[in-house]
Amino acid sequence: METQEMDAKMTGKKEMARPFEEEGIIRVDNLNLYAGKTHILKNVNIEIPKNKLTVILGPSGCGKTTLLKCMNRLTDLTPDIKVNGNIYIGDQPVFGSKTDIVALRRKMGLLSQRPFPLPMNIYNNIAYGLKLRGKYNRAELNDLVEYYLRQVNLWDEVKDRLRSPAVRLSIGQQQRLCLARGLAVNPDIILADEPTSALDPVSSEAIEKQFAALSKDFTLVMVTHVLRQARRIADYVIFMYLGEVIEMRPAQEFFEDPREEQTKKYLSGAFN
Repeated sequence: METQEMDAKMTGKKEMARPFEEEGIIRVDNLNLYAGKTHILKNVNIEIPKNKLTVILGPSGCGKTTLLKCMNRLTDLTPDIKVNGNIYIGDQPVFGSKTDIVALRRKMGLLSQRPFPLPMNIYNNIAYGLKLRGKYNRAELNDLVEYYLRQVNLWDEVKDRLRSPAVRLSIGQQQRLCLARGLAVNPDIILADEPTSALDPVSSEAIEKQFAALSKDFTLVMVTHVLRQARRIADYVIFMYLGEVIEMRPAQEFFEDPREEQTKKYLSGAFN
Protein backbone atom coordinates (compact mmCIF):
# COMPACT_ATOMS: atom_id res chain seq x y z
CA MET A 1 0.00 0.00 0.00
CA GLU A 2 1.40 3.37 -0.97
CA THR A 3 0.04 6.63 0.43
CA GLN A 4 1.04 10.02 -0.90
CA GLU A 5 -0.28 13.53 -0.73
CA MET A 6 -1.65 14.87 -3.98
CA ASP A 7 -1.70 18.53 -4.88
CA ALA A 8 -5.26 19.87 -4.74
CA LYS A 9 -4.80 21.61 -8.05
CA MET A 10 -3.88 18.32 -9.71
CA THR A 11 -6.80 16.42 -8.23
CA GLY A 12 -9.49 19.05 -8.63
CA LYS A 13 -10.30 18.94 -4.93
CA LYS A 14 -13.97 19.55 -4.21
CA GLU A 15 -15.60 21.12 -1.20
CA MET A 16 -16.53 18.48 1.34
CA ALA A 17 -20.16 17.45 1.46
CA ARG A 18 -21.57 17.94 4.98
CA PRO A 19 -25.35 18.15 4.76
CA PHE A 20 -26.01 17.61 8.48
CA GLU A 21 -25.73 19.32 11.84
CA GLU A 22 -24.76 16.26 13.88
CA GLU A 23 -21.22 15.52 14.99
CA GLY A 24 -19.14 13.97 12.21
CA ILE A 25 -17.17 10.81 12.92
CA ILE A 26 -15.70 9.79 9.53
CA ARG A 27 -14.09 12.33 7.22
CA VAL A 28 -12.89 11.39 3.75
CA ASP A 29 -10.42 13.99 2.51
CA ASN A 30 -9.70 14.14 -1.22
CA LEU A 31 -9.40 10.38 -1.54
CA ASN A 32 -8.16 8.87 -4.80
CA LEU A 33 -7.54 5.17 -5.26
CA TYR A 34 -5.84 3.41 -8.15
CA ALA A 35 -5.65 -0.30 -8.93
CA GLY A 36 -2.71 -0.43 -11.27
CA LYS A 37 -3.47 2.27 -13.83
CA THR A 38 -7.22 2.20 -13.21
CA HIS A 39 -8.54 5.21 -11.32
CA ILE A 40 -11.30 3.73 -9.12
CA LEU A 41 -12.08 6.42 -6.53
CA LYS A 42 -11.89 10.01 -7.75
CA ASN A 43 -11.52 12.99 -5.44
CA VAL A 44 -13.90 11.71 -2.76
CA ASN A 45 -14.68 14.35 -0.12
CA ILE A 46 -17.41 13.49 2.36
CA GLU A 47 -18.16 13.53 6.06
CA ILE A 48 -20.34 10.94 7.79
CA PRO A 49 -22.41 11.78 10.90
CA LYS A 50 -22.17 9.97 14.20
CA ASN A 51 -24.95 7.61 15.32
CA LYS A 52 -26.83 7.71 12.03
CA LEU A 53 -27.31 5.20 9.23
CA THR A 54 -25.59 6.40 6.07
CA VAL A 55 -26.18 4.41 2.89
CA ILE A 56 -23.67 4.44 0.03
CA LEU A 57 -25.82 3.98 -3.03
CA GLY A 58 -25.06 3.52 -6.70
CA PRO A 59 -24.90 1.06 -9.59
CA SER A 60 -22.55 -1.93 -9.60
CA GLY A 61 -18.93 -1.02 -10.21
CA CYS A 62 -19.20 2.59 -9.07
CA GLY A 63 -16.72 2.25 -6.18
CA LYS A 64 -19.11 1.79 -3.23
CA THR A 65 -17.45 -1.29 -1.76
CA THR A 66 -13.96 0.05 -2.43
CA LEU A 67 -14.77 3.19 -0.45
CA LEU A 68 -16.14 1.09 2.41
CA LYS A 69 -13.00 -1.10 2.44
CA CYS A 70 -10.81 1.99 2.57
CA MET A 71 -12.39 2.95 5.88
CA ASN A 72 -10.74 0.07 7.74
CA ARG A 73 -7.82 -0.56 5.41
CA LEU A 74 -9.10 -3.78 3.87
CA THR A 75 -7.66 -2.39 0.65
CA ASP A 76 -4.27 -3.41 2.10
CA LEU A 77 -5.17 -6.98 1.18
CA THR A 78 -5.29 -6.16 -2.54
CA PRO A 79 -1.99 -5.89 -4.43
CA ASP A 80 -1.11 -2.98 -6.70
CA ILE A 81 -3.33 -0.49 -4.85
CA LYS A 82 -2.23 3.12 -4.54
CA VAL A 83 -4.06 5.66 -2.37
CA ASN A 84 -3.79 9.43 -2.29
CA GLY A 85 -5.59 11.57 0.28
CA ASN A 86 -6.80 10.22 3.59
CA ILE A 87 -9.71 9.16 5.78
CA TYR A 88 -10.01 10.30 9.40
CA ILE A 89 -11.86 8.56 12.19
CA GLY A 90 -12.19 11.44 14.59
CA ASP A 91 -8.71 12.94 14.40
CA GLN A 92 -6.95 9.66 13.59
CA PRO A 93 -5.76 9.12 10.00
CA VAL A 94 -6.67 5.73 8.57
CA PHE A 95 -3.77 5.75 6.12
CA GLY A 96 -1.15 6.99 8.58
CA SER A 97 2.21 5.24 8.81
CA LYS A 98 1.73 4.80 12.57
CA THR A 99 -1.90 3.66 12.40
CA ASP A 100 -2.63 0.56 14.50
CA ILE A 101 -4.60 -1.42 11.93
CA VAL A 102 -5.78 -4.05 14.43
CA ALA A 103 -7.16 -1.32 16.72
CA LEU A 104 -8.70 0.41 13.71
CA ARG A 105 -10.57 -2.72 12.68
CA ARG A 106 -11.78 -3.34 16.23
CA LYS A 107 -13.27 0.14 16.16
CA MET A 108 -15.13 -0.69 12.95
CA GLY A 109 -17.05 -3.95 12.76
CA LEU A 110 -17.59 -5.27 9.24
CA LEU A 111 -20.59 -7.22 7.99
CA SER A 112 -19.99 -8.69 4.53
CA GLN A 113 -22.36 -9.84 1.78
CA ARG A 114 -22.23 -13.45 2.89
CA PRO A 115 -21.95 -14.33 6.57
CA PHE A 116 -18.75 -16.02 7.73
CA PRO A 117 -19.31 -17.49 11.19
CA LEU A 118 -16.19 -18.79 12.87
CA PRO A 119 -15.70 -22.61 12.70
CA MET A 120 -16.94 -23.11 16.24
CA ASN A 121 -20.22 -23.23 18.12
CA ILE A 122 -22.72 -20.40 18.43
CA TYR A 123 -21.65 -19.48 21.96
CA ASN A 124 -17.96 -19.28 21.11
CA ASN A 125 -18.60 -17.11 18.06
CA ILE A 126 -19.72 -14.37 20.45
CA ALA A 127 -17.28 -15.25 23.24
CA TYR A 128 -14.41 -14.88 20.76
CA GLY A 129 -15.18 -11.19 20.28
CA LEU A 130 -15.58 -10.70 24.02
CA LYS A 131 -12.22 -12.30 24.77
CA LEU A 132 -10.60 -9.81 22.40
CA ARG A 133 -11.79 -7.22 24.93
CA GLY A 134 -10.26 -9.17 27.82
CA LYS A 135 -13.49 -10.75 29.05
CA TYR A 136 -12.72 -14.23 30.42
CA ASN A 137 -14.89 -14.64 33.51
CA ARG A 138 -17.36 -17.42 32.73
CA ALA A 139 -20.38 -15.82 34.40
CA GLU A 140 -19.69 -12.51 32.68
CA LEU A 141 -19.21 -14.25 29.35
CA ASN A 142 -22.54 -16.04 29.74
CA ASP A 143 -24.35 -12.78 30.47
CA LEU A 144 -22.68 -10.92 27.60
CA VAL A 145 -23.25 -13.70 25.06
CA GLU A 146 -26.96 -13.55 25.89
CA TYR A 147 -26.91 -9.73 25.76
CA TYR A 148 -25.42 -9.55 22.26
CA LEU A 149 -27.60 -12.33 20.89
CA ARG A 150 -30.62 -10.45 22.20
CA GLN A 151 -29.38 -7.27 20.52
CA VAL A 152 -29.83 -8.96 17.15
CA ASN A 153 -33.03 -10.81 18.12
CA LEU A 154 -31.35 -14.20 17.92
CA TRP A 155 -31.35 -15.34 21.56
CA ASP A 156 -34.79 -16.94 21.59
CA GLU A 157 -33.98 -18.87 18.42
CA VAL A 158 -30.66 -20.34 19.62
CA LYS A 159 -30.66 -20.33 23.45
CA ASP A 160 -31.24 -24.09 23.58
CA ARG A 161 -28.45 -24.95 21.13
CA LEU A 162 -25.60 -22.60 21.97
CA ARG A 163 -23.13 -25.49 21.73
CA SER A 164 -24.22 -26.40 18.20
CA PRO A 165 -21.96 -25.46 15.26
CA ALA A 166 -22.75 -22.00 13.96
CA VAL A 167 -22.71 -23.27 10.37
CA ARG A 168 -25.93 -25.20 11.08
CA LEU A 169 -27.84 -21.94 11.39
CA SER A 170 -29.78 -20.60 8.43
CA ILE A 171 -28.04 -17.95 6.31
CA GLY A 172 -30.20 -15.24 7.86
CA GLN A 173 -29.38 -16.45 11.37
CA GLN A 174 -25.69 -16.64 10.49
CA GLN A 175 -25.76 -13.01 9.32
CA ARG A 176 -27.33 -11.92 12.61
CA LEU A 177 -24.78 -14.02 14.50
CA CYS A 178 -21.95 -12.28 12.65
CA LEU A 179 -23.52 -8.93 13.51
CA ALA A 180 -23.68 -9.94 17.17
CA ARG A 181 -20.04 -11.05 17.06
CA GLY A 182 -19.08 -7.69 15.57
CA LEU A 183 -20.99 -5.83 18.28
CA ALA A 184 -19.28 -7.91 20.97
CA VAL A 185 -15.95 -6.29 20.07
CA ASN A 186 -17.60 -3.00 21.15
CA PRO A 187 -17.03 -1.01 17.94
CA ASP A 188 -17.92 2.63 17.38
CA ILE A 189 -18.77 2.08 13.72
CA ILE A 190 -20.43 -0.77 11.81
CA LEU A 191 -19.58 -1.15 8.13
CA ALA A 192 -21.93 -3.30 6.08
CA ASP A 193 -21.30 -4.36 2.48
CA GLU A 194 -24.58 -5.48 0.86
CA PRO A 195 -25.46 -7.35 4.10
CA THR A 196 -28.84 -8.59 2.88
CA SER A 197 -27.95 -9.53 -0.70
CA ALA A 198 -27.78 -13.27 0.10
CA LEU A 199 -30.82 -13.31 2.37
CA ASP A 200 -34.48 -14.14 1.91
CA PRO A 201 -37.02 -11.30 2.38
CA VAL A 202 -37.85 -12.26 5.98
CA SER A 203 -34.19 -12.34 7.02
CA SER A 204 -33.51 -9.11 5.12
CA GLU A 205 -36.29 -7.38 7.02
CA ALA A 206 -34.84 -8.63 10.32
CA ILE A 207 -31.40 -7.20 9.50
CA GLU A 208 -32.91 -3.88 8.41
CA LYS A 209 -34.84 -3.59 11.67
CA GLN A 210 -31.67 -4.30 13.65
CA PHE A 211 -29.78 -1.65 11.75
CA ALA A 212 -32.50 0.93 12.40
CA ALA A 213 -32.37 0.15 16.13
CA LEU A 214 -28.57 0.09 16.31
CA SER A 215 -28.16 3.46 14.60
CA LYS A 216 -29.20 5.15 17.85
CA ASP A 217 -26.01 3.94 19.52
CA PHE A 218 -23.65 3.19 16.62
CA THR A 219 -22.58 4.84 13.40
CA LEU A 220 -23.60 2.60 10.49
CA VAL A 221 -22.29 2.85 6.95
CA MET A 222 -24.01 0.47 4.56
CA VAL A 223 -23.40 -0.25 0.89
CA THR A 224 -26.38 -1.21 -1.25
CA HIS A 225 -27.63 -0.86 -4.80
CA VAL A 226 -31.26 -1.49 -3.82
CA LEU A 227 -33.20 1.77 -3.95
CA ARG A 228 -36.16 0.43 -1.97
CA GLN A 229 -33.91 -0.64 0.86
CA ALA A 230 -32.14 2.72 0.99
CA ARG A 231 -35.52 4.48 1.13
CA ARG A 232 -36.62 2.31 4.05
CA ILE A 233 -33.62 2.62 6.33
CA ALA A 234 -31.25 5.47 5.42
CA ASP A 235 -30.82 8.66 7.42
CA TYR A 236 -28.36 9.95 4.81
CA VAL A 237 -27.49 8.83 1.30
CA ILE A 238 -24.17 9.09 -0.54
CA PHE A 239 -24.74 8.54 -4.25
CA MET A 240 -21.72 7.39 -6.25
CA TYR A 241 -21.25 6.99 -9.98
CA LEU A 242 -18.08 5.96 -11.84
CA GLY A 243 -15.91 6.43 -8.76
CA GLU A 244 -17.17 9.89 -7.86
CA VAL A 245 -19.52 11.14 -5.17
CA ILE A 246 -22.32 12.84 -7.06
CA GLU A 247 -24.56 13.82 -4.17
CA MET A 248 -24.85 13.41 -0.39
CA ARG A 249 -28.03 14.51 1.35
CA PRO A 250 -30.53 13.52 4.04
CA ALA A 251 -32.45 10.54 2.68
CA GLN A 252 -35.83 12.22 2.37
CA GLU A 253 -34.36 15.18 0.46
CA PHE A 254 -32.27 12.87 -1.71
CA PHE A 255 -35.24 10.81 -2.85
CA GLU A 256 -37.84 13.57 -3.05
CA ASP A 257 -35.77 16.45 -4.41
CA PRO A 258 -32.47 15.28 -5.97
CA ARG A 259 -30.24 18.11 -7.16
CA GLU A 260 -27.91 16.48 -9.66
CA GLU A 261 -28.95 15.32 -13.12
CA GLN A 262 -27.12 11.97 -12.70
CA THR A 263 -29.02 11.37 -9.46
CA LYS A 264 -32.34 12.06 -11.16
CA LYS A 265 -31.49 9.63 -13.95
CA TYR A 266 -30.46 6.93 -11.48
CA LEU A 267 -33.62 7.32 -9.43
CA SER A 268 -35.73 7.16 -12.59
CA GLY A 269 -34.12 3.85 -13.57
CA ALA A 270 -32.22 5.27 -16.56
CA PHE A 271 -29.16 3.29 -15.47
CA ASN A 272 -28.44 0.79 -12.72
